[in-house]
Amino acid sequence: MSGDLDPLLHAFRADIAAAHLEGKVPSARFVQARRMQVSSPSAPVHAAPRSDAQMISEALLGELVDVYEDAEGWAWGQLRDDGYVGYLPAGALSPDCTEATHKVIVPRTFIYWVPDIKSVPAGSIALEARLTIEAQDGAFLRTRDGRFVYKPHFAEVSQMAPDFVAVAETLAGAPYLWGGKTVGGLDCSGLVQLSCKAAGIPALRDSYMQRDTLGTALGSTDLAGLQRGDIVFWQGHVGILADPATLLHATAHTMLTVTEPLEQAVRRIADGGSPISRINRL
Repeated sequence: MSGDLDPLLHAFRADIAAAHLEGKVPSARFVQARRMQVSSPSAPVHAAPRSDAQMISEALLGELVDVYEDAEGWAWGQLRDDGYVGYLPAGALSPDCTEATHKVIVPRTFIYWVPDIKSVPAGSIALEARLTIEAQDGAFLRTRDGRFVYKPHFAEVSQMAPDFVAVAETLAGAPYLWGGKTVGGLDCSGLVQLSCKAAGIPALRDSYMQRDTLGTALGSTDLAGLQRGDIVFWQGHVGILADPATLLHATAHTMLTVTEPLEQAVRRIADGGSPISRINRL
């Protein structure tokens, strides 16, 4: 029954599963979700309930999580935004879920204790982190918990960027981090998902998921006739065309998010045993 269901997108294990999957997967027990919200600037999503387990994704401040198990400091659940399943540190989540009103629209910004840019920040948050704003104080917005953020770095959650490629370009230079989704570190599919989200384009988390669901496949993997915004896929890798001849991607080759000539990237990746598998257009 569960053979057709990706466990990264459906919350089931042999011992516990989401209640809505009863009759679809075998499991010892089925439970209702407990809705939680990410209260830390970001929260790693691990493949197992250990801090040294592989980080497979990252949840951002304000994201909602359906939690099915909370044990020994780890919450096993499913992110509401993209349906991704994994283990998050329980301390990064709060049961006090609020409706976010604003989101970060720059790569990274600061949260302050007082509305003064010369004051010591309380912390920093990254692109697409979400907050509940209650009031404006000059050039600052006051958050629900009484802290302050710089207004020009935020937009209402309903406001979408007009060009997802332009968003991705602001992340050039970010270090490569497997599972990461912030300017502090991201991977190839994280770059695609994050920039698409900022533009209101739903995108799943991993490159194989994006290949099969994001946009429409072009009829060929030939490099002729490409355009800005086309998404190029290899086995286990993905990049965005900044223009017909330039690829923007987070790559382990340089451990950075970079632009490089598309033909150069294609040759290098092919030499490593992976030709282009598909090119999609949004």
